[in-house]
Amino acid sequence: MNAPTEGMRLVGSLNERYTAEQGWLYLTGIQALVRLPIQQRLRDAAAGLNTGGYISGYRGSPLGRYDIELWGAQDVLNRHRVVFRPGVNEDLAATAIWGAQYVGVFPGATVDGVFGIWYGKGPGVDRSGDPFRHANLAGTSINGGVLALAGDDHGAKSSTVANYSDLNFVAAAIPLLYPSNAQELLDFGLHGIAMSRYSGCWSAMKVVTDVVEGGGSVYVAPDSPQIVLPHEPMQIAGGVHTRSFDAALPQEDRLYHHKIHRVLAYARANALNRIGGAGEGAQIGILSAGKAWQDVQQAFASLGLDEARLQALGIRTLKMGWSGRSRPRSCGPSLVACPPSWWSRKSGRCSKIRFAPCSMAPSKRL
Repeated sequence: MNAPTEGMRLVGSLNERYTAEQGWLYLTGIQALVRLPIQQRLRDAAAGLNTGGYISGYRGSPLGRYDIELWGAQDVLNRHRVVFRPGVNEDLAATAIWGAQYVGVFPGATVDGVFGIWYGKGPGVDRSGDPFRHANLAGTSINGGVLALAGDDHGAKSSTVANYSDLNFVAAAIPLLYPSNAQELLDFGLHGIAMSRYSGCWSAMKVVTDVVEGGGSVYVAPDSPQIVLPHEPMQIAGGVHTRSFDAALPQEDRLYHHKIHRVLAYARANALNRIGGAGEGAQIGILSAGKAWQDVQQAFASLGLDEARLQALGIRTLKMGWSGRSRPRSCGPSLVACPPSWWSRKSGRCSKIRFAPCSMAPSKRL
């Protein structure tokens, strides 16, 4: 949970959770996801963009109440030109959002672009692999962008099977963000849409029960979080975004040789993975992501280990805010960042990081 900063106004009215333009709100995780398209429209308006939003998906725990909350906020969404249409199933919802990225490619558009938000639980991600792969290859609109919300149920709390969507997105080359609290549900969602616009890739966000069913104080403002767009990398003919006509092999070439590299550049420029604790002389590395990061922070607090104590003990922490496609090694695709000084050429792996199944080569580090 975030504590209000001195001098900032705390918004107390329940009605203001979706209408206040700036301030501190108490939001549940689901409410933060409802606030997300509203916040995106406010950011776009401040930047002089005339955009619209489109939300579609299929309910399922831990996102079982998302459509209920969206219906409850329908008046506010309408004012911000955000359309909510639940899908008959997850596949059709993903296909509709894919189609919305062609607004502006053909004549007759009334907005500069449409950003899309898809939602569904883990088994819905499984069944939607085909539209995800095709849509990610096709690309996104430069003023649109897509964020897929994946409700993962690791412990099969309300599912027939335990589900985990990470590798589904890795297989489709869709970068995955993993928020750890209500503030990050909003902030990472905005980063996901911005990253999608910049790279031409779809983006996804892993949403688990402990995070989305929790809540906390959330700061909202048209310029929060600050988003940095990297310097333009090598340009390619026709750009990296959706085209009116495309072929399979050029799409694949753009995705793996250009678009993914733009994702990496965005992640680095915005420090989506955060390193703390000791510096280059660290002897122990602790990696965590999402809800596990909150648990690690609580454990540090219980042990009396603040940032200064972690530095003194030679412990370095790495919060994984995102993961992306990387070159596979013997243990499978790596989602771990390794500082150069920790890389062992002899063993071909990261020598100092504990609890990591595999590591990245320095050329692929985040």
